[in-house]
Amino acid sequence: IRSGYSGPWTRSPTTFSNVFFKELLENTWTLKKWEGPDQFEDPTGDLMMLPTDMALLWDKEFRKYAVEFAKDEEVFFKTFAK
Repeated sequence: IRSGYSGPWTRSPTTFSNVFFKELLENTWTLKKWEGPDQFEDPTGDLMMLPTDMALLWDKEFRKYAVEFAKDEEVFFKTFAK
């Protein structure tokens, strides 16, 4: 069974890092026009984000964590490890 979503979140999907948060904050995301479930794509069309990922940008309480994790990979690692 597949989710129906297509594409990676980062250009290095098998590397544990804060790149997801950097991509999320630094790209302009638009709703992908296709027959699949709602997902967002970057300007190149190579990367994608789910609506739940975009909620990290849209919700001010979650956004502060996304910003912090994008700025400081060590903070992300320490928080993830808890």
